Formats: sequence, structure tokens, C-alpha cells
Amino acid sequence: MNFETSQGFGARGFDFLKDVDVRLSVELGRTDMKLKDVLALGEESVVLLDRLTDELLDVMVNGKVIAKGEIVAQGNRFGLRIVEMAGAEDSPEMPAPTARGRGRATDAE
Repeated sequence: MNFETSQGFGARGFDFLKDVDVRLSVELGRTDMKLKDVLALGEESVVLLDRLTDELLDVMVNGKVIAKGEIVAQGNRFGLRIVEMAGAEDSPEMPAPTARGRGRATDAE
């Protein structure tokens, strides 16, 4: 039995899910620290993360990576430019981005 026709969704599919709230977050990086080192943190402390400055950031919805992006400044706020959607690297129309999202690296470079 076809679920769409039996439930009357038809061409609209699951449009009713578009209004469900989800949490979108961007992960800048991670690090492992001992608790004593966390407790020693204060103003002016610097914590080194595992991500390089030219690497794309993980864009997550409810903890699942859905895209890669880069930080942009818009006015006095931070923003995010989506560079690659999850699974897009398999698409022949969209070359996989390099670390800065500027196209596919080749052996000739």
C-alpha cells in the first residue's frame, strides 16, 4: 500500500513538516581538555581547536551535519555562507570544494 495515497498527502508530500522547529548550529572546532585546565580558564585565555583557519565549518541541524560553510561578516553580526551541502560531493555538477570552497584540487596544481 502506498503511504502517500492512503493518507491523502498526494503531491504536497510532507509539507506540514516545514514548520517544525530545529536547531541549526555551526561548529568552529573541538578540543579535549583535562578538567583542571578548564577550571584554570579565565579572561584572555586562548583555547586551541582542532580545525585550521582555512577549513570549512560543519553546519548541523539537531546535531547532524547537513552542510559545510564559512563565516562572513554582515554589518556588525556574524553570518554563514553555505559552500557545500552534505552529499553534494557525489554530484557531477558541483565540484567538491577545497579547504576554502573554491573548487576541486587537481594533480596539476
